Amino acid sequence: MSNPVTPAMIKDLRARTGAGMMDCKKTLEECGGDMESAVESLRKKGVASAEKKAGRIAAEGVIATAGGDDGGVLVEVNCETDFVAKDESFQQYAAQVAAAILAGAPKDIEAVGELKLANGNTVEASRSELIARIGENISVRRFAILSAKSGVVGSYLHGTRIGVLVELQGGDAQLGRDLAMHIAATHPLCISEADMPEDELAREKAIFMAQAEESGKPPEIAEKMVA
Repeated sequence: MSNPVTPAMIKDLRARTGAGMMDCKKTLEECGGDMESAVESLRKKGVASAEKKAGRIAAEGVIATAGGDDGGVLVEVNCETDFVAKDESFQQYAAQVAAAILAGAPKDIEAVGELKLANGNTVEASRSELIARIGENISVRRFAILSAKSGVVGSYLHGTRIGVLVELQGGDAQLGRDLAMHIAATHPLCISEADMPEDELAREKAIFMAQAEESGKPPEIAEKMVA
């Protein structure tokens, strides 16, 4: 015997699943008012919905970070619109994924999906549920782990778009954060002169030579200026 569907039941199902009011009402009616069956049905629909949305381009998103005494993590989680990128539940999901990566140290992005979040769900299962709730494709695109072998790791997030991790030998986390902030601002190509890529050096030299010659300097003077 089915139970009559009441507004209180619809509200309860919405609170538990995050699905829309009409979806909750329809699902409860289909399940004869059985709440647990309705939750299961919506979760199944959520997975199907996620599969349909998987092909849509997710070009917006956030960078999230997590850190401990011996390392740090950056992870990029994408969505389709800037509006969703600002959504609290989306940002919380990204932060939870970062924490799971820090704890689980996965070898590649495929392994991230099987990690457990604090709520007991896997990263992939929570992603599917979030897609069903928000209505956009969401993907965990890439991550980076930096371990401090004998020093400390400093981190800095500039808004939600730029993240930096820095490993220091000596110093402390505050110094690491300050250096990470400068890196975020200047986007350096390398740490030292010896690490500069030869093709990048040649390109910059050509630009400076052209500027010097444009100002009327003789080639031999321009060469010395550039050097």
